[in-house]
Amino acid sequence: MTATTTIDEAARPKTRSGRAGFALSQKQAWALLFTAPYVAIFLGFVVFPVGYAFWLARSPQLYVELWHDPIFLRTVVNTLVFLIVAINIKMAIALFLSGFFAQKRWWVKILAVLFVLPWAVPSIPTILSVRFLLNPEWGVINTLIFKLTGDDGPNWLNDPTLALSLSMVVHIWKSLPFWTLILLAGRLAIPHELYEAASVDGAGAWHRFRFITWPSISTLYVTCTLLSMIFTVGDFNSVYLLTGGGPADLTHVLATLGIRYLRLDQVGLAMASIVCALPLILPLVYFMMRRLSR
Repeated sequence: MTATTTIDEAARPKTRSGRAGFALSQKQAWALLFTAPYVAIFLGFVVFPVGYAFWLARSPQLYVELWHDPIFLRTVVNTLVFLIVAINIKMAIALFLSGFFAQKRWWVKILAVLFVLPWAVPSIPTILSVRFLLNPEWGVINTLIFKLTGDDGPNWLNDPTLALSLSMVVHIWKSLPFWTLILLAGRLAIPHELYEAASVDGAGAWHRFRFITWPSISTLYVTCTLLSMIFTVGDFNSVYLLTGGGPADLTHVLATLGIRYLRLDQVGLAMASIVCALPLILPLVYFMMRRLSR
């Protein structure tokens, strides 16, 4: 018995400390093999670019230069306006439309399919089409204005306030179907018996929304709003494809400002401007995760 035990112990792989070595099972080996490409992609396309960006933006002098750049301060204001105005309008409309599309009528289903198309079509052709429509010289909108009134239409994208407002309109139009569908799913999850009981008790549409619908989807609504704000901070297409940050770089948001500095061959400032978006994103992520954890 002693000799057999000694032979078995001698046959086991040992580490330098004399303990048995760690051996992977076949399932564990296959799991590592299949996850290795995803880990490599994550390290190569997420961790490395983010880490390299922070390394480029590590100098405090970059943030001093940003602070003294009037375009940067205007960009921060534009970003805050974009978040406060566009998000609230978008989510309020999405809440209303989710109630409309919850109706069980055949023509509502057809409208729902058409409504989803702007979100389903890629951003580049759709937003460039809107830019084509708004061209002051040969755009479709100004051409119609001239034919109907004999007057030239407005120069839509050369006024900073109007151009930024149109960027928010495009953002709302492009992303509205997505959030409407999510809120619609939340509405459809509410038991229909609650509405039937409320109707029997004489509750109108407003009271049914106030005491049944809103308490049931309020958490979903707030979570969608936080997620939408996070996505909007990084929304590059709505502004850059429509206005290019113009006129005179007055419609930039933080998601597009980095391109301006890259064009000026100021890579450090470009990375620093992106890092400056973190004070907006991190609190939103924190509040969203806190609500989801409940």
